[in-house]
Amino acid sequence: MDTREQIMAAARKMVQARGYNALSFRDIAASVGVKSASVHYHFPTKGDLGAELARRYTADGVAYLDELLASGADWRAILRQYTGIFRAALEDGNRMCLCGIMSAENEDLPPEVRQEVDAFTEANLAWLARLLATRRPRTSAAMAQQRAMAIFAAVEGAQLVARGRGSPAVFDAILDGYEQAGLFS
Repeated sequence: MDTREQIMAAARKMVQARGYNALSFRDIAASVGVKSASVHYHFPTKGDLGAELARRYTADGVAYLDELLASGADWRAILRQYTGIFRAALEDGNRMCLCGIMSAENEDLPPEVRQEVDAFTEANLAWLARLLATRRPRTSAAMAQQRAMAIFAAVEGAQLVARGRGSPAVFDAILDGYEQAGLFS
């Protein structure tokens, strides 16, 4: 892995663990084993790095989600795999969704980072609406969008609560509650 990719990997883990505001070029450099100047060479500003992190996270996520839809699996199985992405972050050092944690810092984000975080949210909402359309093809676009927003907010919120409790089992319990309440039906 080249230096730029090592920087991206280290920065992603740091943001998912501590948030964008705690991201430090000095800490990244120490983690990668380079000087801070090397980090600045690849990403002149923290905003440049944050925007690229969110852009890459979104692109990778969309590619994976599109593969899920193309798999032809049952929509419930696909939705479980979707929520599994959020659970996996919790299992990996009690981390958060990268764009979810940055969304919590929205007011502090540079415009270029905020734009990419918003793109992540929009991509998730569009994908969820497409998934829901496979379940109920006659649902209006507005209703599918509203339901997608409810599911997305519920999953991000479940991850946040589970992180605060330090337990993926809490995430599971919350999702079970959503299931019983009919959110995922």
